[in-house]
Amino acid sequence: MTIVGLLQRLVVRIPPNVISTASPPLSTIFLRSHFCSSAIMSATGTAATPLDTLFKHKRSLRFKVKKELLSMDPTLRSQEDEAIQRIVLEAPWFKSCSRLCAYISSVALREVDTSKFLSETLKNTDQVRKKLYVPRIEDKNSFMRMLSISRIDDLVANSMYILEPTPCDAEGNEREDVMFANEPVDLFILPGLAFDKSGRRLGRGGGYYDTFLTKYHELAKDRQWKKPLFVALSYSRQIVEDGVIPITPNDVFIDALVSPSGVIPISQAANEMYL
Repeated sequence: MTIVGLLQRLVVRIPPNVISTASPPLSTIFLRSHFCSSAIMSATGTAATPLDTLFKHKRSLRFKVKKELLSMDPTLRSQEDEAIQRIVLEAPWFKSCSRLCAYISSVALREVDTSKFLSETLKNTDQVRKKLYVPRIEDKNSFMRMLSISRIDDLVANSMYILEPTPCDAEGNEREDVMFANEPVDLFILPGLAFDKSGRRLGRGGGYYDTFLTKYHELAKDRQWKKPLFVALSYSRQIVEDGVIPITPNDVFIDALVSPSGVIPISQAANEMYL
């Protein structure tokens, strides 16, 4: 197979199958035609392989989205944070889940705020309490764990000033690692830099979430568990045209996208939640 042929197989455009409760505005950061033509031209030369070209375009897109987020008005960001968290709390897939993994938002990274719905998740109520797992970065080789917490005070700032759980609780007991739990997770709440309505997600380049989600999916398959729902949270400026985000072999697609305008179901599993 030629290099161009390999590239064309890697950059597969999945046709969108979206039923949206509302269509958020698109922030068109790249033109799809520009991406495809420049990628193929680079691949036919000797300076770059197809994957090199894809990673280059990912880096460029990350730079542009970060710039967009830095220029976002704080008042608008706060309004979108409130809207997104309200939508999550009212969503059927959130209300029905018993165990979930969710990220701890970072203001410095301009991530969609998760503090409100995480606090609600950890509250003691008359209903069955949800089991919550949150990420802990262990090294720079894309190794991340999801550990159980029972209160917000279980979190401490790491060297990057990002909150994460300590390996042990206040009594010195090791926190439960979701990879060794006896029950499956129903839901993953995911961060990211850019998303589209066909399920593509652009992370920050560390590979932590793609690596972890792939491992957990394999675990669920081995144990014959139902695949959890992968739901990403996105500001309106982070949603781009379908096909703009370059796809590499290890990328994991999301099932649904939550924006300030509503929920965008993508996969069949997500669509079934709204039937």
